Amino acid sequence: MSKKENAISDKSSINIDQKLIEEGTAQLSSEIEVLEAWLNELDSSEDSDTEIIAARKSYNDMLRSRKEMRTTLTKQAKLQAIATS
Repeated sequence: MSKKENAISDKSSINIDQKLIEEGTAQLSSEIEVLEAWLNELDSSEDSDTEIIAARKSYNDMLRSRKEMRTTLTKQAKLQAIATS
């Protein structure tokens, strides 16, 4: 493969990676919204039994994890944007 073909191939893979990052970020944002809605429902519930406490902990853990993943993807997207400039 020539240098020119290699460069074109590299740019294509970067574009695909960027698209995957954007799709992943959108998916994580959607999941974050759902988890926040579930947590709001639990918070408005007057029950405080063990199942609700466990669900609240689980949803909070999932929410934290997805926010961390979204932050990581956002940083990766910025790094790739700089690399392709």
